[in-house]
Amino acid sequence: MEVIVIKIISIVVGPLQTNCYILVCEETSEALIIDPGFTDREWPKIFNNIKRSKIQIAYIINTHGHADHISGNLRVKDITHATLAVHYRDVDMLTNPIKNLSLMLGLNVTSPPPDLALRGGEEIEVGSIRLKVLHTPGHTPGSISLYCESLGAIFTGDVLFAGSVGRTDLPGSSYRDLISSIRMKLFALPDETIVYPGHGERTTIGVERRSNPFLL
Repeated sequence: MEVIVIKIISIVVGPLQTNCYILVCEETSEALIIDPGFTDREWPKIFNNIKRSKIQIAYIINTHGHADHISGNLRVKDITHATLAVHYRDVDMLTNPIKNLSLMLGLNVTSPPPDLALRGGEEIEVGSIRLKVLHTPGHTPGSISLYCESLGAIFTGDVLFAGSVGRTDLPGSSYRDLISSIRMKLFALPDETIVYPGHGERTTIGVERRSNPFLL
């Protein structure tokens, strides 16, 4: 039986303690990075770790367009020339500091425009890594979650957290869409699926189905 070895590197970055994930195919050393919300001060250390590990980042994937999830896009793309992907409904947020809410935080975060505008349903492949793109709107119109069946894991951005859900009091958000996304798409996954959220500790679909107070 073929053994697929995928390493998940989790790094907490930025002023809002965003979870950035690097998925590495250990057979080929190819990798992708999810939500690089680095500050300029954090980037050199992270880049040195990537360089030392000799991994090659093929994709940068933003789960949505808020500043704390996209602020490292430019740095990563400049160094790696990776394909930058975001859902088409959040495309404008990458280049507009008003729409990505960075001006609200007293910052001015911009990103290069994406190379790939996702719609949901795609499969992103890097080495042995296979990620299914699920469109899970609510926190933003273009929020996505990324499901890796071989790992039994899903990366939910700011849609679902341990014991909580994403904010819906921000421009473009919808509580009704958020709850529908979780119930119809995330809760369709097996209970043992590990949830890697955009902030905070990981959890499982089963735990959240049984005990998340926003979903009971």
